[in-house]
Amino acid sequence: QVMSHEAAAQSASLVFVCVHREHYDFLETLAPQLNGKVLVDVSNNLEKNMYPEANAEYLQRLIPGAHVVKAFNTLSAWALQNGPSDANRQVYLCGNNPEAKQAVAVISTKLGFTVQDRGSLSAARELEDFPLQLFPEWRLPMRLTVGLTAFFFFYLLTRDVIYAYVNEGKDISFRIMMSLANKVFPSVSLILLSLCYLPGVIAGFFQLYRGTKYKRFPDWLDRWMLCRKQLGLIALALASLHVLYTLIIPIRYYVRFRLAGSTISQIKNNKTSPFDTTMAWRTDSYYSIGALGFGLYLLLGISSLPSVSNALSWREFSFIQSKLGYLTLFFCTFHTYLYGWDRFLYVSQYKWYTPPGYMLCLVVPSLVLVFKLLLLLPCVDKSLSRIRQGWERTGPEKDSKKSLLA
Repeated sequence: QVMSHEAAAQSASLVFVCVHREHYDFLETLAPQLNGKVLVDVSNNLEKNMYPEANAEYLQRLIPGAHVVKAFNTLSAWALQNGPSDANRQVYLCGNNPEAKQAVAVISTKLGFTVQDRGSLSAARELEDFPLQLFPEWRLPMRLTVGLTAFFFFYLLTRDVIYAYVNEGKDISFRIMMSLANKVFPSVSLILLSLCYLPGVIAGFFQLYRGTKYKRFPDWLDRWMLCRKQLGLIALALASLHVLYTLIIPIRYYVRFRLAGSTISQIKNNKTSPFDTTMAWRTDSYYSIGALGFGLYLLLGISSLPSVSNALSWREFSFIQSKLGYLTLFFCTFHTYLYGWDRFLYVSQYKWYTPPGYMLCLVVPSLVLVFKLLLLLPCVDKSLSRIRQGWERTGPEKDSKKSLLA
């Protein structure tokens, strides 16, 4: 039905304001018709702190007789068109009038969304900043990934490429693109995977030390635990790159050149290399354990998807992410140990007195597995389970107080 602004404002009890802030002025002429009505502000700004006050607060000041509610501004057009099944389910809202917020909440619920009440209209600026955030939960994991990648890249560049050029006069800089990258990606991936489970181990020791689960963890540990999903997904991406790089090794020019040279040399010398059973066991075990680890890696990544995790019970999700997660970490760590085998025994591996890169990336996951084994000891696991079920260890002071009260 087509009608004027005045007629529409007069007939509706709830009005959606779907214009930018700079066009709010025309609403002042509708103040008499909007008196007592619910105004839903869905506007956003182009950047943070663009105006001294939030758009919703400005709208409330323009039309003091209306009840302004900030809502629906965090939903994309895709979410509104396709519904909550294919997009974000949450509708954040805030306002000063409880009845007005309830009216908006009822509409949101009927549309299939979940309502999150953020309080009074003073929270409007926070809601308006939500759409302007660029991967806020990914910042720490990405910084950590970039830092670890840069460290391992320059460390391996120094050991493999620069060392060969300085000490042996060989230019093997071409190995940066494949060989070096295929060492950096798995090293960073393994460390990131271990960092997904290290905070849980640290939390267990905190609870054992304090004798209760009701005390807050330190802020740094809270932030760390909240970004474990992002750390795991980045680790999976790097592990996938490692698999792809490994699969294309046989078609590299350098590999084919060395293989052809070795074959021609054996033909000329009329000699063949004997079959090494130990090496066969080592390589087959190395690839087999790596394949199992990567398969579990994929399972962890798939189960973290909202569409999959929502279909799992908490026990099922916990079993996959915790039990199978530690099994994944074990397989990937064992895969790296098989890669190193007995290389750590040879002095030639310590170029410029530095350990190989794979030895550095084994430090954190090995510590995580050792600490987890300590927590699984029957005497420790029993105490930790009791604490997580609500039991609290009482100190001497509390015991004396109880005896006095008795």
